[in-house]
Amino acid sequence: MLLNLIITNFAIIDRLEVQFDEGFNVLTGETGAGKSIILDAVGLLLGDRARPDLVRAGATEATVEALFDLSGQDAILQAFSAAGFPVEDELVLRRVVQSGGRSRAYVNGAMTTLAQLQPLTERLVSVCGQHEHQTLVQRGVHLAILDQYGGQVELLSRYRQSFLAMHEVAQNLGRLEDAERDRQQRLDFLRHQSAEISAAQLSPQEEGELVAERLLLQNAERLTAISRKGYDGIYGSQGAVCEVLGALGDELESVAQVDAALGAQAETVRRCMFELEDVAVQLRTHLNQISFESGRLDKIEDRLSELTRIKRKYAPSLIEVLAQQETFDREIAELENAAETRAVLAGDLAELKQAVITSGETLSAARHQASSVLMSAIRSELEDLAMPGAAFEVAFEPLSQPGNEGLERVEFLVSANQGEPLMALGKVASGGELSRLMLALKRLAPEANSVPTIIFDEVDAGIGGAAATAVGRKLQAVSRSAQTLCVTHLPQVAAFADHHHRVMKREVEGRTLAGMELLVGDERVQEMARMLGGAQITERTLSHARELIETSTAE
Repeated sequence: MLLNLIITNFAIIDRLEVQFDEGFNVLTGETGAGKSIILDAVGLLLGDRARPDLVRAGATEATVEALFDLSGQDAILQAFSAAGFPVEDELVLRRVVQSGGRSRAYVNGAMTTLAQLQPLTERLVSVCGQHEHQTLVQRGVHLAILDQYGGQVELLSRYRQSFLAMHEVAQNLGRLEDAERDRQQRLDFLRHQSAEISAAQLSPQEEGELVAERLLLQNAERLTAISRKGYDGIYGSQGAVCEVLGALGDELESVAQVDAALGAQAETVRRCMFELEDVAVQLRTHLNQISFESGRLDKIEDRLSELTRIKRKYAPSLIEVLAQQETFDREIAELENAAETRAVLAGDLAELKQAVITSGETLSAARHQASSVLMSAIRSELEDLAMPGAAFEVAFEPLSQPGNEGLERVEFLVSANQGEPLMALGKVASGGELSRLMLALKRLAPEANSVPTIIFDEVDAGIGGAAATAVGRKLQAVSRSAQTLCVTHLPQVAAFADHHHRVMKREVEGRTLAGMELLVGDERVQEMARMLGGAQITERTLSHARELIETSTAE
């Protein structure tokens, strides 16, 4: 729902801020007061192309900003989130137009393009009467309107479930048949790949172990020299450390009875000697284990080169190479069993096709029945809306293959005047006629193609009297399911409004500026009287205005 609209430096608007509420909102004012300018500003916000003449003379840029309440509008919230604009309950749209004609668009402060903005704003606001936003002429919405009106939503849901199941099986079968055409070639390729990996006899730990062994072999001479030198220095040579420590220990023990403190050090010296003897044993063992196998280093290098080649060809690591082999083997098994799988899928597809046809025929029958009722109801509605000679028809076009929406396309055809042929809406309907047709459809099927806010412009063009009252009554009915804004010059329409806004012009320092204000009480009566009697407002027109408001409120 549109809560707040701020327009700055736009055409003849200096700054305008207006709050809208739920229900039926009307905008009135004298001809040329600026009502169309406000709609142009809304259109810009919804994604219309920017023009340099939209910027108020003397200003560098024009700005239009709106606040929307999206509480409970889960589908709209999901659409914005999917487009990269996560939104909570409140949404702010903003368009900035520079005097040179360049423009920028923002969604909750994040910049966006018109290509991104327009599909999103179509979910927020439906503008009827301006060709840039006539969703009714889009053939794709006609089915939604018919199904909503006829109560086929549940039938359509069941049909779609069958159709999607059939589509998924058909895709799987198609992929299998595509693979079948190249089956043997693919099998040969996969078997070769799997065999090559198997022949390599890979182990996830092998590469690390080989790298460690290569490092040892590359430093074997140095390691041998250090081990031998350490062994000899500690234990193996004449005058080695252990020999010296052994002699020292003997001497310290020999004077223990003379000097107990000095004799006590003998144990420490013995312990150090024993620990060093252990070190000497470890050095000798390590020395014996160091291998100088001829050609071993070359074998390691060759093996590591082979592992590098395998990884370069299949995956970055040996673990991933082995996982890739498992994938190859699974696909080999699937291809080897392709004939059996194909037969099962073909059987499933045949059953699902029949289910789709059965469900689609049921849906089609319900649609044809609903279309007859809708055509009669629309004709009655249009007669109330001063289009007595209008004809309306729901045309069905069978599809060659079942589609996601059913077994047929649907298009609304209209003849606005007696004797004229039925044609597509966009070809024969004027802005006012199209607005009245949209009004009729919205009243009959309010949930179809539902948006939180609907704006009607030109809906009352060329009508008056009882037809105008009918328009107002129907707009009020539509506003009970969606916030409704209507630009009107007819008091019979304005009388049904929940909220009445007046657009007016004023002169400030020699310049014409447009403004807008919410009318309540006597102010609204005065405006209604102006609409009834023009510039001359009399007690009679004031009384008539009050009567109109009271009568409409009572309804």
